[in-house]
Amino acid sequence: MNQNFLAFAVLLSPLAFVLTAIISWFQTGIHPALVKKVATASTVFSILIAALSGFFVANYGDLESPLIGIDQLGLSIRLDALSVLMLMMIALIGFIVVRFSLNYLDGDTHHGAFIGRLAASIASVQLLVLSGNLALLFVSWVLTSISLHRLLVFYKDRPGAIIAARKKYIVARIGDACLLAAFALLYSQFDTGNLELIFQEIQTNLASGSTMIGIEAVAVLLVLAALLKSAQFPTHGWLVEVMETPTPVSALLHAGLLNAGPFLIVRMAFVMEASSYAPLILITIGGFTALFASVVFLTQTSVKTALGYSSVAHMGFSLLTCGLGLYPAAMLHLVAHSFYKAHAFLSSGSVIEVIRASKVTSATRIGSPFRILLGILLALGLYAGFALAWGIDPQKELSLLAIGGVIVMGLSRLFTSAIDSSGSLKLMIQACLLSVLVTVAFFTLESGSHYLLSSQIPGLVPPSLMEIIAISIILIAFGVTVFLQIIAPNLSSKPSYQAMAIHLRNGLYANAIFDRMVRALYAHNHESRSVLTEEMSDYNAVKVSRTENQPA
Repeated sequence: MNQNFLAFAVLLSPLAFVLTAIISWFQTGIHPALVKKVATASTVFSILIAALSGFFVANYGDLESPLIGIDQLGLSIRLDALSVLMLMMIALIGFIVVRFSLNYLDGDTHHGAFIGRLAASIASVQLLVLSGNLALLFVSWVLTSISLHRLLVFYKDRPGAIIAARKKYIVARIGDACLLAAFALLYSQFDTGNLELIFQEIQTNLASGSTMIGIEAVAVLLVLAALLKSAQFPTHGWLVEVMETPTPVSALLHAGLLNAGPFLIVRMAFVMEASSYAPLILITIGGFTALFASVVFLTQTSVKTALGYSSVAHMGFSLLTCGLGLYPAAMLHLVAHSFYKAHAFLSSGSVIEVIRASKVTSATRIGSPFRILLGILLALGLYAGFALAWGIDPQKELSLLAIGGVIVMGLSRLFTSAIDSSGSLKLMIQACLLSVLVTVAFFTLESGSHYLLSSQIPGLVPPSLMEIIAISIILIAFGVTVFLQIIAPNLSSKPSYQAMAIHLRNGLYANAIFDRMVRALYAHNHESRSVLTEEMSDYNAVKVSRTENQPA
């Protein structure tokens, strides 16, 4: 079978979703029977195409279609381990989200239009991961943003959704400009838009020690585009404000569209390898965002807002991992987070019922310093033992040990929660078994991911002195934060702790500053202004009432 035909045949997957979107133009309203059938068939067909693509790549190796375009820029499909992995993940999540949407908005006056917009978003993401040329990669990158914007403003009478969409639109356009500038520099440097040719020439130049003019600027611009796409601090506010959109939109956004940032970095891993400053930016901003959002996540009372901060933290951790050169671990984390977050959002409406139905009560913490120290030492011992058993070289694989160190901190919380409590021996045994399972899963799955993606990413190199310093600072910050969480039962009654919890619940007000910067607090249409005015009037009325009822 012609390999070029196989590479082009995979386009049938996004084209099926495009067909769904086109049919939705003619069935936009209630009970769009044909749209539902075509959408369901598209999701099943997409899974089949993804599975066949994996089979062909495993048997024939990397596949690339001929270029349709001019001056080495245009439509070119690239099938390799990375694109197949992402295509399969998107196909499965698309199947789940679309099936959920068929019933979720049943009876809505714009049900057909919603399914069509959802299908268009899935098609744009699939086209992004299949791109083999700079031109197609940029076009699909912009299409993902446009299709997401159309979903965010699906209900135009919701001021909160409109404000969040406006903020996202501004951030996305800045990211698009960064990506366009990076691709323009790449094209001028290598005189081609073919990704494979660019990667090969970069590897050749690195091996020979040749200077590549502008490659540092390219890498920094790519990093900025990825950071803006994945809602990193301080531009993360829009992500935690889009909760007024339908639940399937949140699921698709957090499980699929948000991953474009880490995917871009992994796809351009050879460009990152040629840069000295871009990885430092990823480590610094990604690490800080992961820590910041993780702490803020713990203070949230709204389920969806908490999930939003969770996604910000996970994207930060993925980009941090990319900055350390651990691209297989980043992809492993990305895929696992995507399925987890899709399930979390689609089941968020049942959380309260699950909690009420639960008969399990948490054990009371004792607060013993000895038991806390013992839990931390057990976690360190477990991790050190597995690292030695796996034969990890601390000099060559320091980055892997550092990422594992973050996992150790999570295990230390697990151990201390079990040991420093009034729970039974059974609880402690469960904690130990779960910790062993997590550690084994991390090392095993990371090794498997490295095996699958080894041909698409550069080899792991020892970090530079600046990277070691940045890693050390981040690990210390994570360690201090986790330690404070461990001893939190002893601090919860202190006024300073309660005050800090309030500030953290508001995200340290970074989003308020962002609001002012983009002037997103002002709704430009009359209807939105009226709704906001009514809300402010109600707020002022309540405030006056409380003031009048206060004792003199």
